[in-house]
Amino acid sequence: MDTFLHDCDPDTQAQASDHLSRQSVQVTVQLVAAAAWQQVPTTYLVCAQDGGTPARLQREFARRASGVVELDAGHHPFLSQPAAVRDLLLNL
Repeated sequence: MDTFLHDCDPDTQAQASDHLSRQSVQVTVQLVAAAAWQQVPTTYLVCAQDGGTPARLQREFARRASGVVELDAGHHPFLSQPAAVRDLLLNL
């Protein structure tokens, strides 16, 4: 919780925790055959307070995107700041 949901209220943390499941380690080693970001415009949302993926790494990943938006949010901004994520999407 401290890593991924630290900026969410306790009710949201509890609801999100109820939906957690294990992720296969295979997703971290599979080669990517095609990436849509190479053909279509993309926007990377850097989450400055992310405890799981440090913002400095996100900024490196974001270099490949057409646009970059930074939000002072943790790993799940769609849970902690849904209005900000909504507004970002509507403005794209």
